[in-house]
Amino acid sequence: QVQLVESGGGLVQPGGSLRLSCAASGSIFSTYAMAWYRQAPGKQRELVARITTFGSTNVADSVKGRFTISNLNADNTVYLQMNSLKPEDTGVYYCKLDQGGLNYWGQGTQVTVSS
Repeated sequence: QVQLVESGGGLVQPGGSLRLSCAASGSIFSTYAMAWYRQAPGKQRELVARITTFGSTNVADSVKGRFTISNLNADNTVYLQMNSLKPEDTGVYYCKLDQGGLNYWGQGTQVTVSS
């Protein structure tokens, strides 16, 4: 089994920053990918950023230049640094781990960007 624990969400003003963390534990393979998704009210869940143990990353066009995914390391923790936040970044952010054809989700952390 795999457990994912997210942290770092909260309320921030437009233009502010937040850093989300996702710690994976349990039966983790040597090669896997972790990703951040978000879901705004009334919208579908969408991919924000993804990183693999090979070091490759990809970031959604809507957050490119503002969000950075990093630090997939021996601690199996991944971070999402979010800068220049906008109200449209509001939503529940979920961490996901893919390995061996299976995927696992965290419980989500709320990010609210509002003045």
